[in-house]
Amino acid sequence: MSIALQTSGETGHELPSQPVISVLDLHKYYELGETRVHALRGLSVEVTRGEFVAVMGASGSGKSTFMNILGCLDRPSSGRYYLNGTDVSSLDKRELAAIRNRHIGFVFQGFNLLARTTALENVELPTLYANLNKHQRAQAAEEALVMVGLADRSKHFPSQLSGGQQQRVAIARALVNHPAILLADEPTGNLDSRTAVEVIEILQKLNDRGLTIVLVTHEPDIAQFAKRSILFRDGKIRRDELNQECPRAADILQNMPQIDDEP
Repeated sequence: MSIALQTSGETGHELPSQPVISVLDLHKYYELGETRVHALRGLSVEVTRGEFVAVMGASGSGKSTFMNILGCLDRPSSGRYYLNGTDVSSLDKRELAAIRNRHIGFVFQGFNLLARTTALENVELPTLYANLNKHQRAQAAEEALVMVGLADRSKHFPSQLSGGQQQRVAIARALVNHPAILLADEPTGNLDSRTAVEVIEILQKLNDRGLTIVLVTHEPDIAQFAKRSILFRDGKIRRDELNQECPRAADILQNMPQIDDEP
């Protein structure tokens, strides 16, 4: 089996731009005692297949609530959310869990790796809920580690890896089930400046291969690497624009000082 992502160039013709994410008039309310918090206020937005979108906003702007709904970790109070054409707005917890496992890859600021488990075994974990045998699970995990440049560290434990390497393991884990979208929540927040750009370089390469990526960040220096930026404020989208001059992380790395990648 192969974990390679299909792009228009591999088929010999252009694939149509279809929305992998479609949000229509989305509202989210939270009840805090006698106070009702209106976290999202009528959002409507689409993300087409193959986009790389940065979501920005201050604390309390609604971006985290939005990401939780995109990741099927929460449900909207009203409105519709279509993922790959399927309305997931009103699915129950079990159905949402199945959607998360099959269609969504998650990368978090804290790497969330199991300390007593090797890199390969960490990456293999999501496949335990897929219809794969032991050999297929191991092969999928190995291929995911190759994609993030860590094939030679597959037997290492998290304590034997640097922060950047641990985040790459986390990215491989997010890729192993061939997700429709990758949701990255502050993936560079715990990393030094060069390692952060190295992680972004991996995300750009994955996006080049057709993977749809939604990245939450509060850092403009990181958001600039995405092809599109969405700014949240007070539960609404205040700005949604294409990044006309989107730098390549690989080019930026050539002018940054080297940092030893060993833990």
